[in-house]
Amino acid sequence: MTTLRPEAPPHAAATDAALLGQRFCGMQFSSPIVLLSGCVGFGEEYTRVEGFSNRDAGAVVLKGTTGAARLGNPAHRVCETPGGMLNAIGLQNPGVDHVVRHILPQLDFSETRFIANVSGSTIEEYVEVTRRFDDSPIDAIEINISCPNVKEGGVAFGNYPDMSAQVVAACRRVTRKPLITKLSPNQTDIAENARRCIEAGSDALAVINTLMGMAIDVRTRRAGLGNVQGGLSGPAIKPIALLKVRQVYEVAGPHGIPIIGQGGITTPADALEFLIAGATAVGVGTALFYNPMVCKVINNGICDYLRTHDLANVTELVGTLRTGNEVPGCALSG
Repeated sequence: MTTLRPEAPPHAAATDAALLGQRFCGMQFSSPIVLLSGCVGFGEEYTRVEGFSNRDAGAVVLKGTTGAARLGNPAHRVCETPGGMLNAIGLQNPGVDHVVRHILPQLDFSETRFIANVSGSTIEEYVEVTRRFDDSPIDAIEINISCPNVKEGGVAFGNYPDMSAQVVAACRRVTRKPLITKLSPNQTDIAENARRCIEAGSDALAVINTLMGMAIDVRTRRAGLGNVQGGLSGPAIKPIALLKVRQVYEVAGPHGIPIIGQGGITTPADALEFLIAGATAVGVGTALFYNPMVCKVINNGICDYLRTHDLANVTELVGTLRTGNEVPGCALSG
């Protein structure tokens, strides 16, 4: 007599590569994970850690780069807070010429996709840095219009839809590489800003950058950061980031514009939430500081979830939030 065995779900035997791989703005990602700008230096920083590999991420966003070299802000630049951390690095970097001439040639482009992060104080600077990266082997360009760490440029550009669109349109004219616009949460209507950036030529959106915050040492009555204010990241901002991703997805989804959802992702469940909310890829940053192997953990967790729910690929999860209502523009609690 033949014993009948329960059949395994159709995708139970699917390889991790088949489950996690996807196309993002024409680029092949081996994983939905994107390592965020400022957290991995220029792509080489964590490779010194035994067991870490850039291959565990679909893409790595390089440190913010400006036209000329910048020394950054005075110390202290990083301050731990409950549920996260504040940073005010001030875009310290060696300048775009040095990055293109000396850093990019040392990167192994077979490991993952490398994305440049462009910053500037003027539209002209954004354009020049973008033009320089366009003539390089970099895979894509992220425009940092939302950086809250500098006293000019980033904050103003990222918080006003008109100025955001002007920067995107200007950069779009000088490159044919995929253009990703990093949106600020420190604005009135992020969905409207997203719409304007899409119309100006952005191929994808990164949602969100850090929120503005500060910390005070009560013993000295001094600010925890030398710059006084800085960007808050980590688990504390995750609920805000999730809502912003969903709001932007309502605008970007119908146009087929993918989103890199980011803000407080430390576990597989965090990453899954962002995917369900509408993100195509998920950004990991602050979590790397206390667990450099977090990418492996997140990838494995996503694969387990997909197999359990009989899904063939991670993209099948994107935007599958079960709700009968649109995300409200204004809601009262209590």
